[in-house]
Amino acid sequence: MPSELNSAADSSVLLVQLSDSHLFAEAAGKLLGLDTQDSLQQVIERVLQEQPQIDLMLASGDLSQDGSLASYQRFRQMTAALAAPARWFPGNHDDVQAMQLACVNSDLLEPVIDLGNWRIILLDSSIPGAVPGYLGEQQLALLERALSEAPERHHLICLHHHPVSIGCRWMEPIGLRNPKALFAVLERFSQVRAVLWGHIHQEFDQVHKGLRLLASPSTCVQFAPGSEEFQVDTTAPGYRWLRLHADGRLDTGVSRVTGIDFEVDYTVKGY
Repeated sequence: MPSELNSAADSSVLLVQLSDSHLFAEAAGKLLGLDTQDSLQQVIERVLQEQPQIDLMLASGDLSQDGSLASYQRFRQMTAALAAPARWFPGNHDDVQAMQLACVNSDLLEPVIDLGNWRIILLDSSIPGAVPGYLGEQQLALLERALSEAPERHHLICLHHHPVSIGCRWMEPIGLRNPKALFAVLERFSQVRAVLWGHIHQEFDQVHKGLRLLASPSTCVQFAPGSEEFQVDTTAPGYRWLRLHADGRLDTGVSRVTGIDFEVDYTVKGY
């Protein structure tokens, strides 16, 4: 059964997406030279300044860099400041068992949420021990079932890995390995409005066969758009907000923090 979050069906709802926070077991852990806890804290403070009423916070994978229980506990403590219902789903750096331990006695990992006139479906595209993504039979069945059960709702589909080319050659091999299987399901359901993901550490906003395709910046290091080889961007960390209207319209934007300067450490691998 999906979670039903309280919201008048005739009103819009606001989602905030925090993605790719890459926290470590130790509080001062750094990714490519950037203190990821500090940058997440600054992004959270910006959300608090800009979004007084959040209906749902989505954490779209790679919450942790090292898959440690301590990193998930810290992420949960830090994001509690947003005082909004929240849902998480895993990315390639996440350890699903550790995530589950950090989410005991909560609904943080429930994959289907009904909110206003919308249904939000969260898919696990992670492959244990691998960087690319894949949607297995269980995930595709969950998607089809959730879509079939709510034909009257507008649908937002979320996963960690990019299902289309984003124009970064080095990221081509590490996206979703079976995007055709995903779109084969989505194209059968006219109520699907958008697909949202993380993983790419940059903004993306295009339309594919009538579907809005969206990706978002990381709360830590950004990757340079259009890069052939791996390259860190100078753009600041940020988050995406999404306003979901009762009639199926979607407004969205990205907001970034200011004043974060660091020297990139390209000796680090495993990003």
